[in-house]
Amino acid sequence: MDNEILFSERQKFKQWWLWLILLGINCLFLFGVYKQIIIGQQFGDKPMSNSGLLISTALTLLLTVLFLNFRLDTIIKKDGIYVRFFPFHIKFKHYTWDNMTRSFVRQYAALTEYGGWGLRLGLFGKGTAFNVSGNKGLQLEFTNHKKLLIGTNKPEQLTKTLIKIGQLKQ
Repeated sequence: MDNEILFSERQKFKQWWLWLILLGINCLFLFGVYKQIIIGQQFGDKPMSNSGLLISTALTLLLTVLFLNFRLDTIIKKDGIYVRFFPFHIKFKHYTWDNMTRSFVRQYAALTEYGGWGLRLGLFGKGTAFNVSGNKGLQLEFTNHKKLLIGTNKPEQLTKTLIKIGQLKQ
């Protein structure tokens, strides 16, 4: 019964502008490969070598595949919080309630507090953040004075879960 999942959320990068940028860069490099390597016309005024173009194209495609695989998984059980920011964390990180002094859902400013989205180190003592979108998150403060913010798109459900298990500590 202690292993029962009380809250679960999986998030992925869904910002349209991010995918538009990645799509544009990939299309540009793929067009360059088509034009320079397949057709045989130089791509641009100062074209790079064919091998350089292929390597650059492969790297941009690899970056896109990496972004497709990024995901933030959050699970709450009676024994604590489990979080994984894949592919940076292969296994879940487990944070027990005993090591926390505060746990609550709050609104935050991703750009000004943490410098954006992803696996972030906060500015001016804000702590670490795992977030992929939005501006709501589970703020954790630990007995060692460290802080962790876990982004969520389900703030109401998360708050209800914390209240239900008596772990909403503001």
